[in-house]
This record gives sequence, C-alpha cells and structure tokens, in this order.
Amino acid sequence: MAAAAIHFTLNGRPVALEARPERLLLWALRGEQGLTGTKYGCGVGACGACTVLVDGRATRSCVTTLAEVERREVVTIEGVARNGGLHPLQQAFIDHGALQCGYCTPGMVLTAHALLAATPHPAREAIAAAMEHQLCRCGAHQRILAAIESVAAGAERSP
Repeated sequence: MAAAAIHFTLNGRPVALEARPERLLLWALRGEQGLTGTKYGCGVGACGACTVLVDGRATRSCVTTLAEVERREVVTIEGVARNGGLHPLQQAFIDHGALQCGYCTPGMVLTAHALLAATPHPAREAIAAAMEHQLCRCGAHQRILAAIESVAAGAERSP
C-alpha cells in the first residue's frame, strides 16, 4: 500500500504521519515519534511489553496498524505523567518495588491504568485477571499486583 496521511491524537496532541496504513503502531511510536517507552517484546501481541492505550483500552501496539488508530486517541507511558509528576500508578510501582529491569513496566502501568479507569476499585482477583497476560520475566508479579491494589484501594489518581 502507498503512504497516506494518518491522523490521530498522541498523548493529547494531534499527530499526522505520512506512512503506510499497515505500518505497525509500535514502530511509528518508537521511530517517527521517538517514544521509546513502548517496548518491543515478542512481536505477536503475547507479552504486553508494547501495550499502549487506544481510546482508553489497553492495546498491543506490535499487532496494531496505523490504519486502526486513524482518528483515535493513543496514550503511551510518556503521556501518563502530568505536570512533571508521576502518575500514582507509576509512583506505586516504585514504592512497592514492582519493577526490576523495567522492560515490562510501561505495558503493566498502562494495562493497570485501563483497568482502574473501567473499574476504580477492583478486587485483587480482578486485578490478577486483568494483568494475567502481561509478562514480567523478572518475577515481580506479586509486587506489581500489590502496587495496583494500593492505588485501587484509595490512593488518589488522575484519569
């Protein structure tokens, strides 16, 4: 397919990319936009390292084309923090030691963000179910669940 103008909102700002519609969102974010917080993990949508929010839903950017985000809102880990401060989920991950190498962290935070937007106070079982397909090779899953649970239990958070 020939290149076309693809328009979407990225971290609150309008973006117009001249690209092939079948180009994967992951590569456009990392390459053209310089947003390297979105990680390449498996390339088949299985691990979650590449997770971003598309219209508020956790979405695997390694299997999502630019055509699929046309006229939609995309948020990466770089777009979660506001006014120079960390998002409460980001802070909770730090406070609970829920990151080791940090490679999975952006996808984990964004998946948790989508969960808490849809269900502000989920039970631990619901958190575990929502995070089940986000892989952490360092084995920090219990600390990740604790971090998310602490935010869900009442720590203030921004939308």
